[in-house]
Amino acid sequence: MADYQTRQVGALSTLDSRLFYENNGVPVSPFHDFSLFANEEKTVLNMVVEIPRCKILRRVRFGLSENCFQGYIWKYGAFPQTWEDPNHIHAETKAKGDNDPIDVLETGEQVATAGQIKQVKNIGIMTLLDEGETDWKVLAIDVNESLAPKLNDIEDVEKHLPRLVRAITEWFRRYKIPDSKPENVFAFSGEAKNKIDSIIFRFKKISSFDDIDLYRNMPLKLFWKRTNVNVQAVDSPYKVEFDDEAAINVPAASVITIHG
Repeated sequence: MADYQTRQVGALSTLDSRLFYENNGVPVSPFHDFSLFANEEKTVLNMVVEIPRCKILRRVRFGLSENCFQGYIWKYGAFPQTWEDPNHIHAETKAKGDNDPIDVLETGEQVATAGQIKQVKNIGIMTLLDEGETDWKVLAIDVNESLAPKLNDIEDVEKHLPRLVRAITEWFRRYKIPDSKPENVFAFSGEAKNKIDSIIFRFKKISSFDDIDLYRNMPLKLFWKRTNVNVQAVDSPYKVEFDDEAAINVPAASVITIHG
């Protein structure tokens, strides 16, 4: 994919922190304007990194950070151009979508940066029923990781990264308990499933993107702040030109980091 830059606005690790993407100085939408697939064969996907591994990016309550004793054990992010439809009840989970892009857990050793676009391959999938909503967690690994050639399915994860799937399951099962909420439950009795057989078909199926107009008309809810504009989704009512006020009316950067 083309080179993009991230525009950091506001102090890091505060509620004022915002992250914008730009191309040649013009803000773009990571949801609409980045492609899902990174190669023509559609075997490698683009992942938008929201939370790097080992980081603690949770709310602060009573002067203490939630989950303050253990950082994330994976890179957490989402796939662009995907969506879990809140009006669609999935046939296998019997629950509606959570109205978010599809989540990705990248299991490699490298510590990423927030906003980085990683090229990953799918190695499995878990299905959280988060407060009654279907919340897919796609397991993936950066194709540039040394372990990537050995990880091709969930059985390989168990072989080369023993106890990782169990750790992920327990983390998501219990992470809302500090908020006085009950444990989360999983579909399929908590079993991690094999990688998605036909990646494009399954992503359309689980995100309910059978009609491309759904994608074109979807507003963005990613990176802490809702914005409806994009610059590349053809026929979208939210599409604007690069020089439109809605696209350029973004605060000046605090930090600029280049990601190839």
